[in-house]
Amino acid sequence: MALGVRRGQGRNRSSYVFLIPAFLLYSAFVVYPLFTGLTYSFFTWKGTLRDSFAGLDNYAGLLSGAFLDQLLPALGHNALLFAGTMLVQNTLGLAFALALSRVRRGKRALQTMFALPYLVNPLVIGYLWTLLLSPAFGPVNALLKPLGLAMPWLGDPGTALPTVVVITTWQWVGFPMLLFSAALGGIPQEYAEAARTDGAGSWQVLRRITLPLLRPAMATVTILSFIGSMGTFALVYALGGSNGAPAGATDVLGLLFYRTAFASGDVNALGTSSALAVFMFTFIFGSTLLLERVLRRKA
Repeated sequence: MALGVRRGQGRNRSSYVFLIPAFLLYSAFVVYPLFTGLTYSFFTWKGTLRDSFAGLDNYAGLLSGAFLDQLLPALGHNALLFAGTMLVQNTLGLAFALALSRVRRGKRALQTMFALPYLVNPLVIGYLWTLLLSPAFGPVNALLKPLGLAMPWLGDPGTALPTVVVITTWQWVGFPMLLFSAALGGIPQEYAEAARTDGAGSWQVLRRITLPLLRPAMATVTILSFIGSMGTFALVYALGGSNGAPAGATDVLGLLFYRTAFASGDVNALGTSSALAVFMFTFIFGSTLLLERVLRRKA
């Protein structure tokens, strides 16, 4: 008995050895930058030279009139992207997963087809759709022109953000689809068969059995969608540039951080941008914990 315990302890110790490289990489590229950014945010800077201890002055600067006028609209656009993602992308992902659950042939091929776009870098996706939606030579407007529906999709402040939602959906719809497909595969068929035996129709089975059992997967998809929407940068940068064109209609927190750090010309850009990065991390992390607690209770 004691010999077996010693062997088990030895295997546990040896397993820690294999965790060390991952732990070191995580610490070097995640933990260290987080603490460094937090430290930078408490100082004023002259370019890349640390000046003096600022306390919470850099954070107070985020709430000043000039900066706040950019912060609130950017945060609002992130929230709208999240709402659009939930309404369009995740609804379509669930619909596709339900449809594919009934497919017997070619299911893997279809899943791969839907999943391929989100394997491509968002910058590439953004520049590709910029060409496709070009008012001058884009094929999308060329097809819509005979119908009288051609317009500058990315050039009109009223359509720019919804267009970003559509492009995001096109790229990422395969991700929730795969998660929902995996969750559907874990639901015993006996539940649906028993309901049908009792006279339930397809809609009643979906509403009373399938959707309630998918709540844990829905919670996971919602949380991941929130994190992705709040942290988005590459796609909106490719579509609207660092200023969130047109007229700031696609500006988000990631773009605001980029401008503050690299394009503001402020001598204390490092301190202000570090404070903004800490604010973004705290807001996203705190909101995610709150969202997870609410969703887990309902699931």
